Amino acid sequence: MSGYIIAHVQVTNPVQYEEYKKWSTAAMKTAGAEVCVRGGQVQVLEGDWAPERIVVLKFPSFEAAKAFYELPEYLKAREAREGAAIMRMVAVEGV
Repeated sequence: MSGYIIAHVQVTNPVQYEEYKKWSTAAMKTAGAEVCVRGGQVQVLEGDWAPERIVVLKFPSFEAAKAFYELPEYLKAREAREGAAIMRMVAVEGV
């Protein structure tokens, strides 16, 4: 079964966030992640959730999705993101 990472990002420092994007892109390539959604237009259809930025990544398995978070490249991305964004992220098992 596939695994996914779904993230809701609130960018607080767009200039600094570009450094995060550089490292997170490197981590995605290392992990073989398929980028399904990375930013783009958001339209709330129901409820009071109003996310600014959504990211959805697809991995070959749930284990691979969870492992992505600990990659050295993603650790660098997380360090670069400190003070630049508020991140809410989950790994989800697909069907």
